[in-house]
Amino acid sequence: MQRGRLDHHQGFQKAIELVGKRWSGAVIRALLPGPARFNQLLGGIPGISDRVLTERLRELESARVVERLVDPGPPVRVSYRLTARGRALEPVVAAVTTWADAWLETPGQAAAV
Repeated sequence: MQRGRLDHHQGFQKAIELVGKRWSGAVIRALLPGPARFNQLLGGIPGISDRVLTERLRELESARVVERLVDPGPPVRVSYRLTARGRALEPVVAAVTTWADAWLETPGQAAAV
């Protein structure tokens, strides 16, 4: 970076907009342990609506971070899992979790200074 000039990185911006979109990080974090069905994700991510979960799964699938798995059954079962691209976000999610634990308040907890 040159003195007085900001360094803008388009790839960084695109990545932040993808994983930083509301609920996207929570979906990625929820899928780190392994595949999950829609209702498992819905129940495991407090506060997310089924409409928003559907949108985020589609966006993450379009970005090749998540893949949709269909077991033809019967009955037909659909689950979601992280792709290699999505699993590569694990250290990023871990780092953000560590930072949040150290610097952000949760109910009943004072913030670190």
